[in-house]
Amino acid sequence: MKFLKLIRYQNLLLIALMQLVLRYGFLKQQNVPLTLSDWQYGLLVLATLLIAAAGYVINDIMDQETDQTNKPNKVIVGKTISEDLAYNLYFGLNIAGMLIGYYLADFVNKTSFFGVFIISSALLYLYATSLKQIAVIGNVIVALILGLSVIVVGMFDVLPMMTYVDVELWAKMKVILSILLDYAIFAFIINLIREIVKDAQDYEGDNLEGMRTLPIVIGMAKTSKVIFVIGLVATLLLFWYINDNLMENKLYVAVVYSLVAVVGPMVFFLIKTWSAKTKQDFALLSTILKFVIFFGILSILVITFNIKFNG
Repeated sequence: MKFLKLIRYQNLLLIALMQLVLRYGFLKQQNVPLTLSDWQYGLLVLATLLIAAAGYVINDIMDQETDQTNKPNKVIVGKTISEDLAYNLYFGLNIAGMLIGYYLADFVNKTSFFGVFIISSALLYLYATSLKQIAVIGNVIVALILGLSVIVVGMFDVLPMMTYVDVELWAKMKVILSILLDYAIFAFIINLIREIVKDAQDYEGDNLEGMRTLPIVIGMAKTSKVIFVIGLVATLLLFWYINDNLMENKLYVAVVYSLVAVVGPMVFFLIKTWSAKTKQDFALLSTILKFVIFFGILSILVITFNIKFNG
């Protein structure tokens, strides 16, 4: 159980759910040829999870001192798992993820795609060892990794087949890739907000360790306003997307779902953000954003089946 907590199994399950929903709730419903078989797609999900898990391990290794202040009851490395064992786990998870990633890149005849696994692993290491101490930069890195977990689905399962299809299918697959990109951008923005929220939540320990996160650089009050502004922009973008893509195509079930399950929590998030001051306030905000990500993932299912119902 300590190992599962170390690799943040809840977050990994969310990533796995997202990739499985995109494949079986969206791509498989589009009547387009896909590159990977089911078991190979399972390997893609596994490779993504292994690299992400390694990132969580190295982050905990580097955060031992700050975690003693921020969350003393949740410290694992150096307490229930030794630092040496944690390093072995880090290298093992990374190597396994890389090997699977290389196999998949070679299978789709796009060996350059292997670079996405190398870049992800390198960014997670740099984040844990240095970049997380730089205001905003560290937040952007972590948010980018979640966005990449959506993009790899299109890279490995859709893009390689576009060379072999006719013009009509090519155009349809291009639209599919644009939808995946939209979801990647959504994941990036929401996770960016959540990372800043988590920095505010960990203000005390980070400050003691001399880190330069956004709350430490500009103060908690201003950070709350920054979070509010980014959240407001994200909410307005959601309204625009719903109106421009769902309302225009008369996907009314998807419209109602998106407004209730995604936009609704975002509005509640904005209300709570304006007065957020304590660690508990920011913990609540982080939880709300988890729900936004979860229901945002499921929205692709609702949209897909709303399209089929209308058809």
